[in-house]
Amino acid sequence: MAQNFEIRPATEGDVPLILSFIKKLAVYEKLAHEVTATEEVLRETLFGERRYAEVVIGYQDGEAVGFALFFHNYSTFLGKPGIYLEDLFIDEERRGKGFGKALLVYLSRLTKERNCGRLEWAVLNWNEPSINFYRSLGAAPMNEWTVFRLTGEALDKLANERAD
Repeated sequence: MAQNFEIRPATEGDVPLILSFIKKLAVYEKLAHEVTATEEVLRETLFGERRYAEVVIGYQDGEAVGFALFFHNYSTFLGKPGIYLEDLFIDEERRGKGFGKALLVYLSRLTKERNCGRLEWAVLNWNEPSINFYRSLGAAPMNEWTVFRLTGEALDKLANERAD
């Protein structure tokens, strides 16, 4: 496992760091143009009255090197909650040293501690290094499922329709 590596739950004071990791991840995923999150929005949604997600930060020798952002979902088939990993990111120069695996081990243990039925996430189809890494851990792709998403104008349009 990663040496001198510690994982801690994020605090409100970590919001600038969390946003910097989100931006670095977006650059890696070639999606930087889609980031509209701000420190204010993250502060409200991660640490406000209603907390929509949780964040843990990984530190090597006291220096932040990566993060994981996750939240609970629910499986009706299992009748149990699950943990959905929205983002996992390790600084590029720190990859390959076991930090990503350590964060996944942490989340796997948290999944079991919370009596959740599964830990799941999505990965971009072109991201072969991550896909190979996840497969090496025993994770299986859900190839029979297609993710759908409503955002922006399409979300607004549907939200404003009558549900006759």
